[in-house]
Amino acid sequence: MDLILLGAPGAGKGTQSSLLAERLGMAKIATGDILRDAVRRGTELGLEAKAFMDAGELVPDAVIFGLVKSALAAPAAEAGAIFDGFPRNVPQAQKLEEILDEMGRTLGAVVVIDVPEEVLVRRMSGRRTDPETGNVYHIEHNPPPAEIAGRVVQRDDDLEETVRHRLQVYRAATEPLISFYESAEVPVYHVRGDRSIDLVREEIVSLVGR
Repeated sequence: MDLILLGAPGAGKGTQSSLLAERLGMAKIATGDILRDAVRRGTELGLEAKAFMDAGELVPDAVIFGLVKSALAAPAAEAGAIFDGFPRNVPQAQKLEEILDEMGRTLGAVVVIDVPEEVLVRRMSGRRTDPETGNVYHIEHNPPPAEIAGRVVQRDDDLEETVRHRLQVYRAATEPLISFYESAEVPVYHVRGDRSIDLVREEIVSLVGR
Protein backbone atom coordinates (compact mmCIF):
# COMPACT_ATOMS: atom_id res chain seq x y z
CA MET A 1 0.00 0.00 0.00
CA ASP A 2 1.24 3.48 -0.89
CA LEU A 3 0.37 6.74 0.87
CA ILE A 4 0.44 10.42 -0.05
CA LEU A 5 1.22 13.01 2.60
CA LEU A 6 0.14 16.55 1.75
CA GLY A 7 0.52 19.78 3.66
CA ALA A 8 1.46 23.41 3.21
CA PRO A 9 5.08 24.56 3.48
CA GLY A 10 6.01 24.36 7.16
CA ALA A 11 3.24 21.90 8.04
CA GLY A 12 5.71 19.16 8.97
CA LYS A 13 5.41 16.80 5.98
CA GLY A 14 9.11 16.07 5.83
CA THR A 15 9.35 15.25 9.52
CA GLN A 16 6.23 13.08 9.53
CA SER A 17 7.05 11.22 6.32
CA SER A 18 10.48 10.27 7.69
CA LEU A 19 9.02 9.12 11.01
CA LEU A 20 6.21 7.19 9.32
CA ALA A 21 8.53 5.51 6.83
CA GLU A 22 10.65 4.21 9.71
CA ARG A 23 7.63 3.25 11.84
CA LEU A 24 5.75 1.46 9.03
CA GLY A 25 8.74 -0.01 7.21
CA MET A 26 8.01 1.92 4.02
CA ALA A 27 10.12 3.98 1.62
CA LYS A 28 9.94 7.76 1.69
CA ILE A 29 9.68 9.33 -1.75
CA ALA A 30 10.30 13.08 -1.82
CA THR A 31 11.01 14.28 -5.34
CA GLY A 32 13.72 16.70 -4.22
CA ASP A 33 15.55 13.92 -2.39
CA ILE A 34 15.40 11.38 -5.22
CA LEU A 35 16.39 14.06 -7.72
CA ARG A 36 19.49 15.06 -5.74
CA ASP A 37 20.39 11.40 -5.18
CA ALA A 38 20.14 10.59 -8.89
CA VAL A 39 22.32 13.59 -9.77
CA ARG A 40 24.87 12.61 -7.11
CA ARG A 41 25.03 9.02 -8.39
CA GLY A 42 25.22 10.13 -12.01
CA THR A 43 22.39 7.89 -13.22
CA GLU A 44 20.98 8.38 -16.72
CA LEU A 45 17.95 10.25 -15.38
CA GLY A 46 20.16 12.13 -12.94
CA LEU A 47 22.40 13.40 -15.74
CA GLU A 48 19.34 14.39 -17.76
CA ALA A 49 17.95 16.29 -14.78
CA LYS A 50 21.30 17.95 -14.10
CA ALA A 51 21.38 19.36 -17.65
CA PHE A 52 18.11 21.18 -17.00
CA MET A 53 19.21 22.33 -13.55
CA ASP A 54 22.55 23.65 -14.85
CA ALA A 55 20.63 25.63 -17.49
CA GLY A 56 18.48 27.17 -14.76
CA GLU A 57 15.36 25.39 -16.00
CA LEU A 58 12.75 23.34 -14.17
CA VAL A 59 13.21 19.59 -14.43
CA PRO A 60 10.36 18.30 -16.68
CA ASP A 61 7.67 16.09 -15.20
CA ALA A 62 8.73 13.27 -17.53
CA VAL A 63 12.12 13.09 -15.81
CA ILE A 64 10.59 13.39 -12.34
CA PHE A 65 8.19 10.53 -13.05
CA GLY A 66 11.04 8.41 -14.34
CA LEU A 67 12.77 8.92 -11.00
CA VAL A 68 9.57 8.18 -9.10
CA LYS A 69 9.09 4.93 -11.02
CA SER A 70 12.67 3.89 -10.26
CA ALA A 71 12.17 4.65 -6.57
CA LEU A 72 8.98 2.58 -6.50
CA ALA A 73 10.77 -0.35 -8.14
CA ALA A 74 13.56 -0.33 -5.52
CA PRO A 75 13.57 -3.07 -2.84
CA ALA A 76 13.04 -0.45 -0.12
CA ALA A 77 9.60 0.35 -1.55
CA GLU A 78 8.42 -3.24 -1.79
CA ALA A 79 6.28 -2.92 1.35
CA GLY A 80 4.93 0.46 0.30
CA ALA A 81 5.96 4.07 -0.18
CA ILE A 82 5.07 7.41 1.39
CA PHE A 83 5.00 10.31 -1.05
CA ASP A 84 6.14 13.49 0.68
CA GLY A 85 4.30 16.49 -0.81
CA PHE A 86 3.87 14.84 -4.19
CA PRO A 87 1.95 15.00 -6.49
CA ARG A 88 1.56 18.79 -6.45
CA ASN A 89 -1.31 19.14 -8.91
CA VAL A 90 -4.02 17.14 -10.66
CA PRO A 91 -2.07 16.33 -13.87
CA GLN A 92 0.73 14.89 -11.74
CA ALA A 93 -1.83 12.92 -9.73
CA GLN A 94 -3.29 11.46 -12.92
CA LYS A 95 0.15 10.39 -14.17
CA LEU A 96 1.05 8.90 -10.80
CA GLU A 97 -2.19 6.93 -10.89
CA GLU A 98 -1.17 5.49 -14.27
CA ILE A 99 2.25 4.49 -12.96
CA LEU A 100 0.82 2.80 -9.86
CA ASP A 101 -1.69 0.89 -12.01
CA GLU A 102 1.08 -0.25 -14.38
CA MET A 103 3.12 -1.50 -11.44
CA GLY A 104 0.17 -3.23 -9.78
CA ARG A 105 0.36 -0.96 -6.75
CA THR A 106 -2.47 0.55 -4.70
CA LEU A 107 -2.82 4.04 -3.30
CA GLY A 108 -4.23 3.36 0.14
CA ALA A 109 -4.84 6.87 1.47
CA VAL A 110 -4.07 10.55 1.26
CA VAL A 111 -3.25 12.31 4.53
CA VAL A 112 -3.49 16.10 4.65
CA ILE A 113 -1.69 17.85 7.50
CA ASP A 114 -3.74 20.96 8.24
CA VAL A 115 -2.15 23.89 10.08
CA PRO A 116 -3.70 27.38 10.44
CA GLU A 117 -2.06 29.97 8.21
CA GLU A 118 -0.95 32.21 11.06
CA VAL A 119 0.79 29.29 12.75
CA LEU A 120 2.61 28.45 9.51
CA VAL A 121 3.66 32.06 9.05
CA ARG A 122 5.10 32.18 12.58
CA ARG A 123 6.85 28.86 12.09
CA MET A 124 8.60 29.88 8.89
CA SER A 125 9.13 33.60 9.34
CA GLY A 126 10.69 32.91 12.74
CA ARG A 127 13.42 30.72 11.29
CA ARG A 128 17.01 31.96 11.32
CA THR A 129 20.01 30.30 9.68
CA ASP A 130 23.64 30.41 10.68
CA PRO A 131 25.49 31.07 7.40
CA GLU A 132 28.71 29.55 8.75
CA THR A 133 27.32 26.19 9.93
CA GLY A 134 23.97 25.93 8.14
CA ASN A 135 22.25 25.28 11.48
CA VAL A 136 18.64 26.49 11.63
CA TYR A 137 17.14 28.13 14.71
CA HIS A 138 13.80 29.70 15.58
CA ILE A 139 13.38 32.98 17.41
CA GLU A 140 10.58 31.54 19.60
CA HIS A 141 11.17 27.81 19.99
CA ASN A 142 14.92 27.40 19.51
CA PRO A 143 16.70 30.77 19.64
CA PRO A 144 20.34 30.89 18.52
CA PRO A 145 23.00 30.99 21.24
CA ALA A 146 24.00 34.51 22.27
CA GLU A 147 27.49 34.15 20.79
CA ILE A 148 26.15 33.69 17.24
CA ALA A 149 22.93 35.71 17.47
CA GLY A 150 24.49 38.58 15.56
CA ARG A 151 25.37 36.54 12.49
CA VAL A 152 22.21 34.48 11.92
CA VAL A 153 20.12 35.52 8.92
CA GLN A 154 16.56 35.16 7.69
CA ARG A 155 16.41 33.45 4.31
CA ASP A 156 14.47 35.21 1.56
CA ASP A 157 11.94 32.36 1.34
CA ASP A 158 11.23 32.75 5.07
CA LEU A 159 10.22 36.40 4.79
CA GLU A 160 6.57 36.84 5.81
CA GLU A 161 5.48 38.18 2.41
CA THR A 162 7.14 35.25 0.64
CA VAL A 163 5.66 32.73 3.07
CA ARG A 164 2.13 34.03 2.51
CA HIS A 165 2.61 33.84 -1.26
CA ARG A 166 3.86 30.24 -1.00
CA LEU A 167 0.78 29.36 1.04
CA GLN A 168 -1.51 30.90 -1.62
CA VAL A 169 0.23 28.84 -4.32
CA TYR A 170 -0.13 25.69 -2.22
CA ARG A 171 -3.85 26.22 -1.64
CA ALA A 172 -4.54 26.94 -5.30
CA ALA A 173 -2.87 23.71 -6.41
CA THR A 174 -3.79 21.41 -3.54
CA GLU A 175 -7.50 22.03 -3.05
CA PRO A 176 -8.31 20.62 -6.53
CA LEU A 177 -5.94 17.73 -5.76
CA ILE A 178 -7.87 16.81 -2.63
CA SER A 179 -11.13 16.91 -4.59
CA PHE A 180 -9.54 14.69 -7.26
CA TYR A 181 -8.75 11.97 -4.73
CA GLU A 182 -12.10 12.26 -3.01
CA SER A 183 -13.81 11.80 -6.41
CA ALA A 184 -11.61 8.77 -7.04
CA GLU A 185 -12.85 7.34 -3.71
CA VAL A 186 -9.37 7.28 -2.22
CA PRO A 187 -9.63 7.80 1.57
CA VAL A 188 -8.56 11.37 2.39
CA TYR A 189 -7.79 12.02 6.05
CA HIS A 190 -7.25 15.45 7.58
CA VAL A 191 -4.95 15.67 10.58
CA ARG A 192 -4.30 18.72 12.74
CA GLY A 193 -0.63 19.57 12.45
CA ASP A 194 -0.53 22.28 15.11
CA ARG A 195 0.16 19.70 17.81
CA SER A 196 3.21 17.78 18.99
CA ILE A 197 5.12 15.71 16.44
CA ASP A 198 4.33 12.51 18.36
CA LEU A 199 0.57 13.17 18.50
CA VAL A 200 0.41 13.87 14.78
CA ARG A 201 2.42 10.75 13.96
CA GLU A 202 0.30 8.47 16.13
CA GLU A 203 -2.95 9.77 14.66
CA ILE A 204 -1.69 9.15 11.13
CA VAL A 205 -0.58 5.62 12.05
CA SER A 206 -4.02 4.98 13.53
CA LEU A 207 -5.81 6.29 10.43
CA VAL A 208 -3.80 4.48 7.76
CA GLY A 209 -3.87 1.27 9.76
CA ARG A 210 -7.64 0.99 9.43
